[in-house]
Amino acid sequence: MTEPLRLGIAGLGTVGVGVVRIVQKHRELLERRTGRPVVIAVVSARSKSKDRGVDLSDYAWEDDPVVLAARADVDVFVELMGGSDGPAKAATEAAIAAGKDVVTANKAMLAVHGQALAEQAEAAEQVIRFEAAVAGGIPVVKALTEGLAGNEITRVMGVMNGSCNYILTRMQDAGLSYEAVFDEANALGYLEADPELDVGGIDAGHKLALLASIAFGTQVDFDAVELEGIGSVTIEDIDQAADMGYKIKLLGVAQISGRGLEQRMSPCLVPATSPLGQLEGGTNMVVLEGDAVNQIVLRGPGAGEGPTASAVMGDVIDIARGLRIATFGQPANTLRKARPAQSAVPAPYYLRLQLLDKPGALAKIAQALGEAGVSIDRMRQYGHDDAAAPVLIVTHKTTRTALNEALAAFPATGVVSGKPVAIRIEAV
Repeated sequence: MTEPLRLGIAGLGTVGVGVVRIVQKHRELLERRTGRPVVIAVVSARSKSKDRGVDLSDYAWEDDPVVLAARADVDVFVELMGGSDGPAKAATEAAIAAGKDVVTANKAMLAVHGQALAEQAEAAEQVIRFEAAVAGGIPVVKALTEGLAGNEITRVMGVMNGSCNYILTRMQDAGLSYEAVFDEANALGYLEADPELDVGGIDAGHKLALLASIAFGTQVDFDAVELEGIGSVTIEDIDQAADMGYKIKLLGVAQISGRGLEQRMSPCLVPATSPLGQLEGGTNMVVLEGDAVNQIVLRGPGAGEGPTASAVMGDVIDIARGLRIATFGQPANTLRKARPAQSAVPAPYYLRLQLLDKPGALAKIAQALGEAGVSIDRMRQYGHDDAAAPVLIVTHKTTRTALNEALAAFPATGVVSGKPVAIRIEAV
């Protein structure tokens, strides 16, 4: 009989329990597909006595995940604890040092320490697989490292945080403010214990940094990701963008140009009729563009027990089959340090501002934009009160630097009330 592949699972939260369920439910299916039994040997979590709704009695227990990672009866260390440092990192390093392969869902750890861990693993001839760390159940890592390996990737973009997409679509559907929907999502348990990880774009930024490394053969550089959350998006922006044929999404974009490696996670307008524009609720979507394939769109659940555990098991099955791929799709020692882009590729922008009811107000704004080299594509003015009127402007393609120059000149015109809103319009 072929030797079984023995798993040591550290972390029995939602995803860990999901992995246990799959292994228990699909024992025969997994063996047929891999040619060998896939079994759980040992587990670890903060509390041994907690009722998790699955039978763990057949498995050994370790209080210390570092000890679990080095056990002789573990072939693959499955790290599902989370956190960029602490026990997750220590146990992963211990597993590699003990000759174990690693499967992880830990985007934060890899976004911060991915290069060092990949080098350590590959020097020891071990593999680190992390499909579950990016976009939940969507097999985007496999798509980049395998299915699209013959392409030069030109752009990666997508909605990579379901909580933010839920908030933005709920705001539009219900006509609610950001604050009201944030409180609702928090009460439903849709947000992390630290909500800023979600709404601040940090969680999605980790994912983008990992995908950029695979796509462009660069070392992971989360610090270079330009982050802007959704906290400043108002229901007025959502409604008025919709009136002009757009949806607002927290959109991650990575691409290389003569300016360097651009990595952005920020609110963007996308055409309402595009696949990204039609994405609703907590679903994720990743768009990959390559020189041979042109564009492919991957859509699916970005979180949850089943989808994320499915991604974990996809990596486990690959290891059971003997498929061994470098962590980021090519040997870690060949990944180059990318030069961060000093400015983004030019794009049109959406501007919303309150103009005071003064003669020549629109002309003064147009002049300020023109002097900064920003031209107007279209403009729309809505009903106003006695003091000010909301005005929407869509610019032609411009740089954020030029736009910022114009925005800085607005106060001197004496016709702008409050702070203007500027949101990039991404071509999809």
